[in-house]
Amino acid sequence: MPQSGIINAMSVDVEDYFQTEAMTLVAPRDRWDGFDRHVVRNTERLFELFSRHNVRATMFFLGWIAEHHPELVREAASRGHEVACHSYWHRPVFHLSSEEFREDTLRAKNRIEDCAGVAVIGYRAPSFSITSATPWAHEVLAELGFKYDSSVNPIRHGFYGNHNARRTPHKVAGELLELPITTWSVLGQNLPAGGGAYLRVLPYALVANGVRAMNRREGQPAMIYLHPWEIDDDQPRLPASRLSRIRQYTNLDKMERKLERLIKEFPFSTIREAFLMEQPAPAAPVAAG
Repeated sequence: MPQSGIINAMSVDVEDYFQTEAMTLVAPRDRWDGFDRHVVRNTERLFELFSRHNVRATMFFLGWIAEHHPELVREAASRGHEVACHSYWHRPVFHLSSEEFREDTLRAKNRIEDCAGVAVIGYRAPSFSITSATPWAHEVLAELGFKYDSSVNPIRHGFYGNHNARRTPHKVAGELLELPITTWSVLGQNLPAGGGAYLRVLPYALVANGVRAMNRREGQPAMIYLHPWEIDDDQPRLPASRLSRIRQYTNLDKMERKLERLIKEFPFSTIREAFLMEQPAPAAPVAAG
């Protein structure tokens, strides 16, 4: 363990290759049932990788995945991973009304809790889409019983740009804790160092230096994320735009090795443990309202 004694948070957004924002136009939601699914085998590969290195992670499940593969949610919980919510339909929050957001989130939360048998206290929005354009979102999450949100990625991005957001944990909507994705602050700029496509595409040193700076200079755990499809070089190549194909398919064959290198270099566990959350409790139903 580094001298800082800090444990970082490893998180996985459990969705399949056809459910990404990049593939929305060629894989609309009403066609999801027709795609060959890879999410079970890819998530189980991650389970095995984590097991080899004694790492527990926070698994943000789509409600759709929980409904179609409840055994995967149960396996995550039985292996000691934290189970959390990544929406039901993977729709950006800033494309929804507050009531649509509430309905989607509650449907997903209830389904995931039914599978895991524990309360779900963590949420992550698809595409980090809780921004200044959704001032009501945190209040909805607090109302539904969530204790933390990890939906802010404070970088410049053409879709979810939120570079002015706070970079470190802070309270929102009362006691709800916002846990941003890790960035590396260099000369006043936030460099993307939280994993995902940036770990896959950019040099490994950028992410490693970002984690190191967050631990040593800022005294905070780093928040790392990825998706099961990012270790799957065998996923079907869908006829999306050139930019979408670059975003989704670049360096899929290198991601697992980079992830394993990161796990060997830094200590990781669940968001609960990294940020001193309470232990899971039995699920309590929330009224649809």
